[in-house]
Amino acid sequence: MTPALPRTARGRLLLLLALATAVTVFTATVPLLRDWFDLRVYYGSIDTWVHHGGRIYDYRVPGTTYGFTYPPFAAVAMLPMALLDLRTAIAAALLLNLAALAVILRLLTGPEWRRHGWYGWALIACLLALFEPLRDTFSFGQVNLLLLALVLTDAALLATGRGRLAGIGIGLAAAIKLTPALFIGLLLVARRWRAAALATAVALGATALAAWVDADASRFYWTDALWDTSRVGRLGYVSNQSVQGILARLGEPDRAVWAAAVLLILGVWALRVRRAVAAGDWTAAFALTGLAACLVSPITWVHHLVWLLPSFAVLIRTGHPRIAGALYAVLCTSVVWLWFDDASGVDGFLGSNTYAWITLGLLLWLPVGHLPSDRRTGSRSTSTTTAAPSPTAPTISPASVQAEPGFSGTAAAAAAGSVVEPGRAGAGEGSSEPTGSTLAADRNPQSSSERASS
Repeated sequence: MTPALPRTARGRLLLLLALATAVTVFTATVPLLRDWFDLRVYYGSIDTWVHHGGRIYDYRVPGTTYGFTYPPFAAVAMLPMALLDLRTAIAAALLLNLAALAVILRLLTGPEWRRHGWYGWALIACLLALFEPLRDTFSFGQVNLLLLALVLTDAALLATGRGRLAGIGIGLAAAIKLTPALFIGLLLVARRWRAAALATAVALGATALAAWVDADASRFYWTDALWDTSRVGRLGYVSNQSVQGILARLGEPDRAVWAAAVLLILGVWALRVRRAVAAGDWTAAFALTGLAACLVSPITWVHHLVWLLPSFAVLIRTGHPRIAGALYAVLCTSVVWLWFDDASGVDGFLGSNTYAWITLGLLLWLPVGHLPSDRRTGSRSTSTTTAAPSPTAPTISPASVQAEPGFSGTAAAAAAGSVVEPGRAGAGEGSSEPTGSTLAADRNPQSSSERASS
């Protein structure tokens, strides 16, 4: 039975102060702050390119062998940093990530986000601050939240029957970083031909723009840097929570084994996504795609796991808030770092891959097609190229997290709310270059000294 939360303003304020204090102590003692490492990679690469006549991919963070590893369009998108000093760029990155997180939460909670009030959102903020992938995303100065916001914007367009523009966000995200390209695969599986074509055109157009801006950098990336694993980091590093990371920690270097595992995962993903789309459950379809992308990517650093947030919202929506809360809590613990030095043995195999097991379990088990009863009628064929808006087109549903005063702390722990709720079916219409951190080698299990940047 969930303990009753305080109902008076004073009681709520005292609870928030206690929770905020606990969060502050935890984040100050347990996690290792990442010192904006990835942002310093971006900034140094752009500064070298614009102000010193160097090449984007030649820059290395002083004292390390790590540099820019994203596609050239990512550098083009980051060009405004050339106008800023490093401290201003850090402040701008922090604000952009906060704005992206606000957009994500708005999309996840739907039109009734006001129901949660200041108290509910304050609780959510405290709980989100504990989530390791979010902590690392902010501390590294990473771009994952921006990409997730772009993708979820397309999910909202598809879910609400405004699919004419759906695909732009996915295309931009795929041009900045290759992993979100799997969402184009989702559109193809769902037979949203228009959205898939638009996403592909946007990704190719952005890539062509980058080639026009710097042809030499584009040529180098697509023919050399993309295939150079030494630029990325050690595959067996404990932060790599992908299937490739599991195999590397087992000492299995055979690429054929990894390729077979990837094909198996993609097969499961395709089957589950088809079922979700057939039931009109676009929420689960997008969540499953984020899970599969994390698993099949050659490297999935811990901060990439912000893509799991929609899955927690699906669990809450389908009546599994306790499971969502338990899994979310595990992802707050930094437990995989206990095997930083030695991931051998059965305990190492199980413990060092904890986050990957959660991702795989969600891919296999995440409930799909469990829409509210009032949204199961009127299903249309998913083969329609685009869905025309109508007066009865469903909107993004409200969160399943209860509003105050009965706000559920467990539900809030599971990604702070619900997710884009698609309503009726038919309402709407890759490899990865990991990023990480590479501070000086340290025996601290939280050290990111073996991780690639960007």
